Amino acid sequence: MKSNLYLIALISILINCKLAQNSATEFVPTFSVSKKTTHKIPEGQDYTFGYLEVLENRNNPNGNRIKLPIYIFKSRSKNPKPDPILYTVGGPGYTSMRASKYMEYYKYLDDRDFILFEQRGTQYAKPSLDCPEWAHAVYESNLPNFDTTKTDSLFQKAAKICNERLRKNGIDLNSYTTNQIAADINDLVNVLGIEEYNLLTMSYSTKIGQVLVRDYPDKIRSVVMDSPLPLEVNYDEESVNNLLGALDKLLSDCQADSDCNNAFPDIKSRFLKYLEEKTINPLEVKVENPKSGEPETFYLKGKDLTTVFTSASTGSVPNIPFEINKLLNNDLTSVKERLQYLFQEPGGGIGKGMRLSVWCAEENPFNSQEKIALETNKYPAVKGLSPTVFGNEICNIWNVQKVSEIENESIKSDIPTLLISGEYDNETPVKWARLMTNNLTNSHHLIFKGWKHGPTTYWSNPCAMQAANEFFNNPTFKPNPECFGQIESPIFKTD
Repeated sequence: MKSNLYLIALISILINCKLAQNSATEFVPTFSVSKKTTHKIPEGQDYTFGYLEVLENRNNPNGNRIKLPIYIFKSRSKNPKPDPILYTVGGPGYTSMRASKYMEYYKYLDDRDFILFEQRGTQYAKPSLDCPEWAHAVYESNLPNFDTTKTDSLFQKAAKICNERLRKNGIDLNSYTTNQIAADINDLVNVLGIEEYNLLTMSYSTKIGQVLVRDYPDKIRSVVMDSPLPLEVNYDEESVNNLLGALDKLLSDCQADSDCNNAFPDIKSRFLKYLEEKTINPLEVKVENPKSGEPETFYLKGKDLTTVFTSASTGSVPNIPFEINKLLNNDLTSVKERLQYLFQEPGGGIGKGMRLSVWCAEENPFNSQEKIALETNKYPAVKGLSPTVFGNEICNIWNVQKVSEIENESIKSDIPTLLISGEYDNETPVKWARLMTNNLTNSHHLIFKGWKHGPTTYWSNPCAMQAANEFFNNPTFKPNPECFGQIESPIFKTD
């Protein structure tokens, strides 16, 4: 089914694009409607699906052209507001297209059209920069009998094979950057003839949002950044500290709660001491291999056992002290359940090449290797936990160009912006959003008590989505939905 919102603009622009291509004077981006979609859309949802075609390398007009799938979902309102919302997810390397199946739950469509944008190099883009070699390396390295002294060489080999294969296929890996993705979105806005729009971003895609605000601000009416990652932050240098900080906050809240503290007295110091002891004397866990039926033995250090916190979603936050206490009492049922997943066959490494290109061009070059080395061994409880998404050796193999210095500098803007944080988010901590408010002079910040990463995608409680939608409807004021005032610190499970 097709939305009529942009039909006239599409027809006229497609004609102009065809003429421009025929003249061979300059490449002009195009949007073409397609009947074949990435996902089956539920009955009753009006939409247009198609592909944005842009240059892979904008400095080479005769080079590769890439296609990015786009959904334009029509508002449920009979009188929708004229400024649509454009949404793209995080990663880098994750697909936005999966959200297309769940538009009935998206409150934004009550008021506006909603555009779902797929970033270049991700799952449904053409091409998709997949690295099955990397996925297999992850699988192999997680098996209990793997020789950990070979970890570095295993991943270096995987990166080398994937890199060579993608380049052999004509992929320009230097063109898969945040800056280029922002340019793709700007092209889409222009091709569709949109005069003004709102931007919804989450996690990594908040960097895309910052570049758009900096380089293409004219048509942006308002911005929501869920779990923001500031351009100027060097993620790898802080990741271990951020993990321990979020864990400390949660366990401190448990100790401040009389019921939680009575059930699990002094849980913070006991858990940290436990992690430190297991770093020296790893925890031995026997798990049945579902393929062979034979027992396999894992040896887990402190850095491995932090998954009791990091793997928990917002919905399972109340259970974290209870699960930690199980560990402290040598109840390994939950640990064994998580380890069972490691025997699953590796995936296709979808979008991993895009992730490598972005990280090795934009994050790794700005890292202090001295700080990275210090962070790896600084904290006894998680000693040996690498703070990097991709190490320096991997990025040397991936061999993409470093982006310009401006891509690691903070932006300044007076565009109305809402920053949303989860209180226990260890990936993009609250402090980063607070930092951004210094330069976003027309911004507001909401912190969701007891929540983790990505509050607007917490389906069990759509309060953050409601707050975002209220902001889009009136970006002059800080949203204050009734549900937000009802959110309190978690009631921790004690038995």
